[in-house]
Amino acid sequence: MRFLHPEAAWWFAALFVLTIGVRLAARRRLGLAAASPWLFRRAYRASLLRRVPAAVFLAALVLLAAAVMDPVVPLAETLTQSHGLDIVIALDLSSSMEEHMDRPRTRLEATKEAIRTFVSRRIDDRIGLVVFSDNAYVVSPLTFDHRYLVRYIDMVDNQILRGEGMTAIGEGLALSTYLLSRQAAVPGRRNKVIVVFTDGENTIGRDPMAALTEADAAGVRVHLVGVDLEEEITKKPAVQALLRAVTAYGGRYFNAGTERELDAASRAIDSIEKGVLVSQTYERDAPVFQWFALPSLICFAAAFALRAVPAFIDQT
Repeated sequence: MRFLHPEAAWWFAALFVLTIGVRLAARRRLGLAAASPWLFRRAYRASLLRRVPAAVFLAALVLLAAAVMDPVVPLAETLTQSHGLDIVIALDLSSSMEEHMDRPRTRLEATKEAIRTFVSRRIDDRIGLVVFSDNAYVVSPLTFDHRYLVRYIDMVDNQILRGEGMTAIGEGLALSTYLLSRQAAVPGRRNKVIVVFTDGENTIGRDPMAALTEADAAGVRVHLVGVDLEEEITKKPAVQALLRAVTAYGGRYFNAGTERELDAASRAIDSIEKGVLVSQTYERDAPVFQWFALPSLICFAAAFALRAVPAFIDQT
């Protein structure tokens, strides 16, 4: 605590000294006038109770002086804002996702578990879900309601796209980019991410290289997770070119051959993609004169009230 006007204390000190001086002078004149009748009487000591009103009045003056000096308490307020990301998860639902990754679970079941874990960590992010096989479909738009999203993830199975079975990575990328562009909270800012989970190469639909270029132009980063991707597929020139492009545009490729690696990939993406945490500190002086003014008024009232009580009346 500090006082903005400490010089006021000198004025109150001068007023206090002047008041004491006037009071002593008045008592001295009164004492000389009344001294003769008491010269031959026994000494008399007044009760200390009569000094209580004066002591309370003095406390009131001290508190009033403190209030007038404008006391303040320095405060620092911190405003923290979290700006999350917009993330679309693109999930491959081709027929090969029904193959077993780690028995007894299939690639799709293991991937869904990794996605649920990923979503549970992204508290401040809006997340959407796109699935693709021969074509791409929006299952959930971008939402903060992660419980709602997890329910939809649980509902995804091999029967949703019955009759389809190919792998349209390009279509999944294009639809995910479109969804992010339509729902972008801050257009133009690079806070948009696509995470693709697939177990194969593009076999139908749009060229994924063209879709990846469009995503980068829209300010979207793309991460690709190969779910138990077979080695002969990864060696193909078209797949190699796609993986290099993902890295060149700022994304990452993860080869997840087991459930543990799949979970590690989702954790790695979670650690890479972080929102912006903005913290601003404001300093100000909080006035606290009421801490002294209110007790001062109470003491003044108590002092005048005590003057009306016979036990506290100064009769000397």
